[in-house]
Amino acid sequence: MCGRFVITSAPEALRQLFGYLEQPNYPPRYNVAPTQPIPVVTNQNGRHFRLMRWGFWPAWVKDPRKFTLLIDARAESGREKPAFKNAIRRRRCLIPADGYY
Repeated sequence: MCGRFVITSAPEALRQLFGYLEQPNYPPRYNVAPTQPIPVVTNQNGRHFRLMRWGFWPAWVKDPRKFTLLIDARAESGREKPAFKNAIRRRRCLIPADGYY
């Protein structure tokens, strides 16, 4: 499981690759950590670019201050885990990355 990743692709290259209308401008980053803003491509009424905070709170969490932020999930068990089950079906996004460690 990775705890850091790298995003060095040019914003225009990602825009052409994924076909969203927004024209983001962000610098290359070589040590992106959980809780930091990251580029994300969503597919809600067409593809869109957004900066989002890296981390996940399940829909059933009432008070985020009392819940540990999740940063990764296992592909083989994500569909069964209560924390990820509904999100895998309904709330997907793409996180472009050029590397992880």
